[in-house]
Amino acid sequence: MTEVGEKAPDFILHDQDGNDISLQSLRGKKVILYFYPKDDTPGCTKQACGFRDHQAEFASANTVIVGISPDDEAKHQKFIAKFDLPFVLLADTEHAVCEAYGVWKEKNMYGKKYMGVERSTFVIDTEGRLVRVERKVSVDGHVEAMLTEVQS
Repeated sequence: MTEVGEKAPDFILHDQDGNDISLQSLRGKKVILYFYPKDDTPGCTKQACGFRDHQAEFASANTVIVGISPDDEAKHQKFIAKFDLPFVLLADTEHAVCEAYGVWKEKNMYGKKYMGVERSTFVIDTEGRLVRVERKVSVDGHVEAMLTEVQS
């Protein structure tokens, strides 16, 4: 399990346009790396739109926002287009990065057990170290808390 103070696990994933994005390529900027279960669902949409609405403030704090879910590039493209999202979404269809960050978990809904993403956010500093880890994220107030974190 990844903890504050550790080096964030590096990765290379495809963005919505099929481009390779690595955590290493984002060095020099702070990174909000947020894992979410599924494109275009109520909680995930509210969270993504919150990050969208505060994009300029995050940019002013030298921070990039990167979303990761198990959805593929085509689903990410539709989600971005539908809600005018100004940041990259990465496709972790094999769950490798979700597993590296410890967010691929057994879930239980209506008595049915299945594997899925535990909504989580990692704040990574300009050197690639974890400075904040939020697991089991509640969407309400979360974006504002992350903004306060990167502005401090």
